[in-house]
Amino acid sequence: MQKLPPERPLRVLDLGTGSGAIALAIAHERPRAQVLATDRSEAALAVARANAQRLAIGNVAFIRSDWYEAVAASETFDLIASNPPYVARGDPHLREGDLRFEPQEALTSGADGLDALRIIVRGARERLVAGGWLVVEHGFDQADAVRGLLRSAGLCDLASFRDLCGIPRVALGSAG
Repeated sequence: MQKLPPERPLRVLDLGTGSGAIALAIAHERPRAQVLATDRSEAALAVARANAQRLAIGNVAFIRSDWYEAVAASETFDLIASNPPYVARGDPHLREGDLRFEPQEALTSGADGLDALRIIVRGARERLVAGGWLVVEHGFDQADAVRGLLRSAGLCDLASFRDLCGIPRVALGSAG
């Protein structure tokens, strides 16, 4: 896997930013990066903006967008990252622990949990520069399906990464 050079100013898109954790972490680690963070929830964007202000991180712009909807088709990125909803509607885990108090739209994505990931993967190739990367979090049992989506979208150099429990939870692919 080819890494993105630290000396190069990067263009990064964080889809479904929520509190801004991914966008702000990248922006902090890569101060020369230009990060665009999107979310369809204005309330989530308010939290993300407040977090950016509290942390004095200025290289992130926030826009309201349902995935790529408000992102100009001509904009390209070195990295697209997302931790989208990926739980299947009706999953019994949704009735347990802290998940009971989370907004369902932030957790669930269709009957198999892959609806949001399908949209993100399908739109990534045309928005990635040559050699750019798409990185997405997914459910504990979705690694093969997500790598299949990445492959079908024409991405290459596919890989999965495991969480601290050893479960594949992140998939990535390159625009080559």
